Amino acid sequence: MKNSSFLACIVLTCLIALTTGMTPDPSLDKSDFVKISDEIPEVMLEVRYYTTYNFVGDRINGYNAPVSYITKEAAAALKIASDNALKDGYRIRIYDAYRPQDAVDHFKAWAKDIDDTRMKEYFYPDLDKSVLFKLGYIASRSGHSRGSTVDLTLFDMSTGHNVDMGGTFDFFGELSHPDYKGVTPEQYANRMYLRKLMMDAGFRPYSEEWWHFTLVDEPFPDTYFNFPNE
Repeated sequence: MKNSSFLACIVLTCLIALTTGMTPDPSLDKSDFVKISDEIPEVMLEVRYYTTYNFVGDRINGYNAPVSYITKEAAAALKIASDNALKDGYRIRIYDAYRPQDAVDHFKAWAKDIDDTRMKEYFYPDLDKSVLFKLGYIASRSGHSRGSTVDLTLFDMSTGHNVDMGGTFDFFGELSHPDYKGVTPEQYANRMYLRKLMMDAGFRPYSEEWWHFTLVDEPFPDTYFNFPNE
């Protein structure tokens, strides 16, 4: 009798889910994600999209707290990179990691508002805002939303400052290309050190941004998540 009642409950639950359209949304499932600060406490966080110092000039939707999530697999690889950096006297500083789709939609809406150029002098001084979509700086989807991409730099523990990469995070322009030859030899060497550090840990670089790396074997290549950072 108990088994019959139990089965009836399961059937009833399934019927309710079917009739009310209650189906799980995989983009809201963060069970395979971890907070970077929990897994790698020595990593420094500077979550730019939680602040107003970013190319939009406002806190970005989906950034409800200054935390960074990443997939468990990417966290394990990032831990390798962090350990290797520490041996050389550096700490990794994270600007962004997992990015909710809501944040990407915020970027899209901002890009369509051509008159909002509050942060132009800091992030895209040489570009007209109207070309940001066409040139690929703003897109409808971001690899960050798949959970295995990080934006980062290095902090030099001997000087107490970030390593000089010859350009700033989220600058829209050729200066941000990792192999840009207009920087000093030292700045170029710093970029190449960061590139090797991340590639040795299992990440692939991005040809247009020296700070951007994606796990080679990312676990969710086709899923764009949308749970908030909180």
